[in-house]
Amino acid sequence: MALDPKAQATFALHRFGLGPRTGSVAAIASDPRGALIAELDRAGAGRLTTAELMTSSAAARAAVEFQIAQRQLRREANGKNAQQKNAQAKAMQPTEAPPSAAPQENAQPQNAQPQNPQRRQRPTVGTAPQELYLTEAKARLDAALAADTGFTERLVWFWSNHFCVSADKGGVRPIAGAFEREAIRANVLGRFGDMLLAVESHPAMLIYLDNARSVGPNSPAGRNRRRGLNENLAREILELHTLGVRSVYTQDDVTSFAKVITGWTVVPPRQDPERGGTFTFNPRMHEAGPKTVIGTRYEAGGVEQGRRVLADLARHPATAKHIARKFARHFIADEPSPALTERLSKRFLDTGGDLKELARTLIASDEAWSAPRMRIKRPAEWIVGSLRAIGANPPDVRPLLQAQNLLGEPLWRPPAPNGFADDNATWLDGLSQRLDLANQLARRNAGDADPMAVFGETIAPIASEETRRTIAGAESRPQALALLFMSPEFQRR
Repeated sequence: MALDPKAQATFALHRFGLGPRTGSVAAIASDPRGALIAELDRAGAGRLTTAELMTSSAAARAAVEFQIAQRQLRREANGKNAQQKNAQAKAMQPTEAPPSAAPQENAQPQNAQPQNPQRRQRPTVGTAPQELYLTEAKARLDAALAADTGFTERLVWFWSNHFCVSADKGGVRPIAGAFEREAIRANVLGRFGDMLLAVESHPAMLIYLDNARSVGPNSPAGRNRRRGLNENLAREILELHTLGVRSVYTQDDVTSFAKVITGWTVVPPRQDPERGGTFTFNPRMHEAGPKTVIGTRYEAGGVEQGRRVLADLARHPATAKHIARKFARHFIADEPSPALTERLSKRFLDTGGDLKELARTLIASDEAWSAPRMRIKRPAEWIVGSLRAIGANPPDVRPLLQAQNLLGEPLWRPPAPNGFADDNATWLDGLSQRLDLANQLARRNAGDADPMAVFGETIAPIASEETRRTIAGAESRPQALALLFMSPEFQRR
């Protein structure tokens, strides 16, 4: 049975977007599919242009400047503390002065606590890595709350998890948000090959997967240093980013590809105040010469050799199949329709990896609209959906980041290079924690949000009779809101 227009619009906002806001169901009810596609076609879709956001290289340099200033403050504080202790020790030694002698003007009482300049001062240069992280997180949240349907934002989140980096890795925290803006958002509706190159040559990825320190064994640097080849990035590109696990590559391909991308590194921020934190190709670290990857011979060519390998990986049929299945799984079901996966894979190949066309094909597919809503939203989707439902935009992003931590999806901090899991089983155990958070959010906002009005704007067209009765029978406004946030219709894509 076909859904009525409002039900179809509600369905679309939960499955493909970030959940309804006030008026959004009515706004797209006449053509939900067209509304989703129209969001893709808007100028600048997916991009963030907030003036206060730094480039990754500027953020890396600012973080280093801050850390240097902090160390200088600690050294100064330690030096002053040592001087004060020496002065106190001398003051306690016997002197020839009579007991009644008046104390010197600047002498401190014997039990006085030495002042710690570090408590009173902060570095005046640079920016703390955590401050950079929080600024980027708030910009990301604002974009999600302001989005009409949220479809483009969902695409950004999908690709950011596919090509994930972790802010827990040293040097990545201050540039994790910039990585998403520069490599993911800038290419989210472009070509997969362009996104792949942007991701793999970005300082955040090179640092996260240790390629910035990878040295060819026979390179000039390799012959003079103890450091050697690191295969982490090469393996994850083949296994996770392109071809897929246990597909067409071998361990020899991993090793050969790792040699191809030796020399892909980062200008140290401490050493270069102008170019520090940017990508660079260092020929002294590069393993020169021809190499074979996945049966194709690549002649020597420095940085271009790696670019050619990435371009071929982006066009490979195994990559198309891997991306198509993961894409369908994210939006539709743990086990998506083979016909839908095949259609997405074919479109990926036919268009040269056009990601906007991939999204269009998903929206145009009947399977994407007929599959039951069984997928549980990931924590960030659910949190943002709850805020959108009540029209809230907290000025401080930290409590929301703490909520994501509690629910097992800390922002830009995946547990491994394969990102956060995208299946129902992973997130089922966290539903009890969601209930606690739903209660907290409801108590804070019940005075401003009418539960029945929120119900009407967010899930009413698709709500079961049981859900209607449960929310209507709540004993208080906070309880009604919490029950709405925890309802199956609100929890599922």
